[in-house]
Amino acid sequence: MARSLRGELLGWLLVPLAGIVAFNAWTAHGSAVSTANLVTDRMLLASARVIAEQVKESDGSVEALIPPSAIEMFATSDRDRVIYQVIAPSGELIAGFPDVAGPPAPPSDLQPVFFSARFRVDDIRAVALAQPVVSKTAGGNAIVIVGTTLRGRDRLVTDLWLNSVRDQALLVGLAALLALFGLRRGLGPLLGLRKELADRRPGSLQPVETTHLQSELRPLIGALNHAFGRIERYVALQRRFVANASHQMRTPLAVLKTQSTVGLRETEVASKDETLHAIDRGLDALARLVNQLLTLARAEPGGAALRKVPLDFATVTREALEGLAPIAFEREIDLAFDLSDGAAMLQGHETLLREIVVNLVENALRYTPRGGAVSVALSQAEGQIRLVVEDTGPGIPEEEREMVFERFYRLPGAGPDGTGLGLSIVREIAAAHGGTVSLANRAAGEGLRAEVRLPSMPAAPPGQS
Repeated sequence: MARSLRGELLGWLLVPLAGIVAFNAWTAHGSAVSTANLVTDRMLLASARVIAEQVKESDGSVEALIPPSAIEMFATSDRDRVIYQVIAPSGELIAGFPDVAGPPAPPSDLQPVFFSARFRVDDIRAVALAQPVVSKTAGGNAIVIVGTTLRGRDRLVTDLWLNSVRDQALLVGLAALLALFGLRRGLGPLLGLRKELADRRPGSLQPVETTHLQSELRPLIGALNHAFGRIERYVALQRRFVANASHQMRTPLAVLKTQSTVGLRETEVASKDETLHAIDRGLDALARLVNQLLTLARAEPGGAALRKVPLDFATVTREALEGLAPIAFEREIDLAFDLSDGAAMLQGHETLLREIVVNLVENALRYTPRGGAVSVALSQAEGQIRLVVEDTGPGIPEEEREMVFERFYRLPGAGPDGTGLGLSIVREIAAAHGGTVSLANRAAGEGLRAEVRLPSMPAAPPGQS
């Protein structure tokens, strides 16, 4: 079942309130009992004092007259029974019920003693009071005990407690209504946002306006806008890739179609072979173009996520140069590799990092004249790995060094070879690995110097591999 945010928020508000009400109900019951006991004790004490004032000696004997007012003050609809007992200083019962239980300890210093007891079949609340009796023969304290059954007290406890619980329940109910109203108003912008997103036309990736939203919702909408931006960049990347591929492949495919048409018309074997060789060269160039376009799509920001692993860039560079050695040998170019350190560890994608070396060295070999030299140097310092490729070719004019990183840009007079993607691929791969690439003149003589900087892995602590 779908979870309701409004229901959860309301629950988080009302459940603690219900717990507070339960605790208050418990404490309110104790307060009601204390209040009812206090009222009952005051009535008992007042009744006992009224009776005690009537205890006096007459004709040598102690007598007690029980005033009706002492009993009538307990007259209620609960029909509580009033029990009393008056004991002379000599211990003789002079009024009341003989089977009334006495207090746990006799009263002294005219201080009343309140106690609970049982009279026959009823629980009672009672008070014992000492009343001095002036006598010509022997003075002392008479004991006055007044008690009452607990029906009236219990009803008072119930009334006080139920009134308190009712008031608190009403407050919780009112709080629930106000909370529900507040949640409805507070969730209004969120519901409006849901409607806005649902009513959008398909494919719309415009960011959501956040000025009218609460501050708590802005981080969520910010993350949503960021996701929209990433999706939009990814879609633009795919569109650009399709546009680049279609633009660059249209001409080679048209040439191949023309060559195949011409070859079909030729009747001589030599002419057909020449056409087939041209088609083969065109297919090689087309295959290289497709591979470079795919490599560029993988390396671009927003492309497929790169799975980077720890690897030795020195090994990657050496393997790439071994694959390019036959081209250098064929063109009589001296290809040198200088490794300052034994290893150059970094976090990277092996195939793409190999493309950096292949593209830079292949460009150097392509534009270096026969008998020239191409040198590759790999070193690391200050947390960076530096790959430097130098050649003895014509170099690149300073005003065009930034332009050659644009896709499909080729220098005037560069010849038919190449696609104009090599340096673009190098920059995209370096950026995907947190690195940079720069071009400059060779320090000694004519030629170009290309330098790639990549972040290296921190050295492992001693004793760890």
